[in-house]
Amino acid sequence: MMVPAALMLLGALTAVVAPRLLARAEWPDREPVVALWMWQCVVVAVLLCCALSMTLSAAAAWAAVRGHVFAPAPHEVVEAYALSTGHPWAATTAVALACGGLWTAAMLVREIVRARRRRRQRRTELLVRAPLLPGEEPGSDRLVVLEGERADAWWLPGTAPQLVITTAALRRLKGRQLDAVLAHEQGHARARHDWLLHCSAALANGFPQVPVFAAFRDEMHRLVELAADDMASRRFGRLTIALALVGLNEDRGVFGPCPTPEAHVPQRVNRLLTAPDRLTAARRLRLTAAAALVPVIPLLVAFVPGLRALG
Repeated sequence: MMVPAALMLLGALTAVVAPRLLARAEWPDREPVVALWMWQCVVVAVLLCCALSMTLSAAAAWAAVRGHVFAPAPHEVVEAYALSTGHPWAATTAVALACGGLWTAAMLVREIVRARRRRRQRRTELLVRAPLLPGEEPGSDRLVVLEGERADAWWLPGTAPQLVITTAALRRLKGRQLDAVLAHEQGHARARHDWLLHCSAALANGFPQVPVFAAFRDEMHRLVELAADDMASRRFGRLTIALALVGLNEDRGVFGPCPTPEAHVPQRVNRLLTAPDRLTAARRLRLTAAAALVPVIPLLVAFVPGLRALG
């Protein structure tokens, strides 16, 4: 019965140590795609620890569950986990973790429903501000221009994704800067960054007392923008996308001394202009492989007693 406790301890240790190590590392800003992968693996490992601990705790608490979980396993494997000795806290642990899993699923569903509602609302507002011409099909144009005095551009996802840009932004963006903004937003769409943001928001909103989930949400918002900046800069250059960011945000006070909700924009511009060197391909491969091994550790902890019993 030590395995469920070891899994919970491993999950807590991963949730505490991994974010601190990533916060101290200097490479995430240089390789945001690798950092995104690393964060996902860390969160998956934490969730996997909880799921495996819940399963084994339920198997220890109820013989019916134990019969289903270890149905194809020989008797020696079941004995190796020492689940039949009776533990009064096993049922409480299993129920608490199961409730946490259901709550996580409910938060994810709520986040997706809210995102779809916001998307429908923005499409409705878009049709009001830019009505369709006679014979024009909804979503037929990937670029929609709106009259507006504020420079702005955003990607509207969906079955017919569109880039919406205001006339003020068109006046500010020069040369290939508009193409760079389009490439940036298309990078978000191709990498399905919206799903990362939904999942991280669901975990952070569902468990606000868990620091690793709050850090996961904050880093997802930051890293997806850096990754999209890199995708655009590879096609149009770092200076082009940096000037486009300045043009879209200079009237919002983000480059002033007072903090704003878009305070990350100056950091993105500075990163693009200083052009940090990328990591070598070998180091990127090592970091990717190391991240992939993080979720494997809970599986090893869970299956090692059974594998030992099999000889």
